[in-house]
Amino acid sequence: MSKNNNESRLISCLSKPQPSLYILTHLFLLPSPYINLTTPITSSSSSSSSLMASENLRIIVEKSPSEERLSELNIKCWPKWGCSPGKYQLKFDAEETCYLLKGKVKAYPKGSPDFVEFGAGDLVILPKGLSCTWDVSIAVDKYYKFESSSSSSSSS
Repeated sequence: MSKNNNESRLISCLSKPQPSLYILTHLFLLPSPYINLTTPITSSSSSSSSLMASENLRIIVEKSPSEERLSELNIKCWPKWGCSPGKYQLKFDAEETCYLLKGKVKAYPKGSPDFVEFGAGDLVILPKGLSCTWDVSIAVDKYYKFESSSSSSSSS
């Protein structure tokens, strides 16, 4: 991981159309304006459903996307984030798309015993407005990006 290698990656990423403020915010590891993360929590809950039934706030999991798909998304230019095992309360103020390199998560929507499970090799879309608890059983390492304010088109 030489300085030149990181500089090349940065130049390559910056040459692709991406919101500048977003790049600066995340390359320098400043707190994200799009996700509110509280410290690990210790409450426990259990359930075994795999789909979240909360209005339009569905977590979408694409299992093992192809290398071509990942290349189209340009994920290697996305910032990285990770966390250790534990429980975390999260609120998504913008839609997040992430690709897990490592880890295993059960995401429980606020006020529901249902969960969505995803892990290493999965491409996940977390909708804007979602509040949930991540129960991380294996440390997470992921690439991620947030949709800009001119977000995705209509959903039904």
